[in-house]
Amino acid sequence: MLWSRIRSSAVALLVLGAGLLPATPANAAAVTCEQLRVPVRVFGTSQSMHGTLCAPAGASTVQVLIPGGTYNSTYWDIAHAPESRSYRQAMNRAGIATLAVDRLGTGRSSRPLSALVTASTQAEAVHQVIRAVRPRFAKVVVGGHSIGSAMALIEAGLHRDVDGVLVTGFTHRMNLATVAPVLAGMVPAALDPRLRGYGLDLGYLTTAPGTRYKAFHAPGPLVPGAIEADEATKDVFAASEAVDTVTLNNVVIPFTRLVDVPVMIVVGDDTHFCGKPLGSDCTSAEALRASEAPFFSPAARLHAHVLHGYGHSINYAPNAPDYHRAVAEWTRGI
Repeated sequence: MLWSRIRSSAVALLVLGAGLLPATPANAAAVTCEQLRVPVRVFGTSQSMHGTLCAPAGASTVQVLIPGGTYNSTYWDIAHAPESRSYRQAMNRAGIATLAVDRLGTGRSSRPLSALVTASTQAEAVHQVIRAVRPRFAKVVVGGHSIGSAMALIEAGLHRDVDGVLVTGFTHRMNLATVAPVLAGMVPAALDPRLRGYGLDLGYLTTAPGTRYKAFHAPGPLVPGAIEADEATKDVFAASEAVDTVTLNNVVIPFTRLVDVPVMIVVGDDTHFCGKPLGSDCTSAEALRASEAPFFSPAARLHAHVLHGYGHSINYAPNAPDYHRAVAEWTRGI
């Protein structure tokens, strides 16, 4: 069984203090940020996961945030117009701590062979990070964007060690008519001028130059500074991450019914997961909740929010603060 292999091979090395870099002040006066490097084991190999923990003074809840494919932790703390685009700053202003991680293979996390990197192994690594930081907080919410949301659901359903799950840029009804062309347009990261220096094998992919607006932002407004920031911070994903994302979250329906804590789903006008012919009904929050409810148990107390006017990568939306406020309110209520 996949799960038993993951459990037996993923022996957690939850040593946090040894990988802790000096704390640095964040933008907000009462917030401190720490660079964490947590040793993890996946499929019998020793790796490390990097994350930035930013905590307001006295914060009792932390959100552990997983970026989507071809993104790293910077997605949660966008440098372009951070007063409105930075999810991290919005949560910190609301009194909620954030730990934005780099998925294995991205950012400052270790880069194993791409064949070892699946949604399930990423979820296992995040589980070990959660165990490392949980003693510091009364509540832990695991959240994600796009494929990172699938990993958050796998982690919560398998390990049942969190108090809530935030799902953004993802539903169970993937619109393959729009997703397939994006995946087909990916190129090996080793051939990309910005990423070839990382020594990645050919199983790691990234977007071709100049394609990110159409792939991740349309039908939202084309804001040059935002798209340039996205291109400048783009990262990779392993093709193998997509395999069990689709299998576990789009085919094996009962899997997410194992999630027994509150779940919030947020999408934009996202053609990859919303609308005909195969996507969810995202015309309103209630329509989205009804569309996703069959995939969850009543324990999920499913909550939904739709951010109209933007596409897949909603942290870049000019109206992102609307969804940031909705998430902060939901988080405080769980």
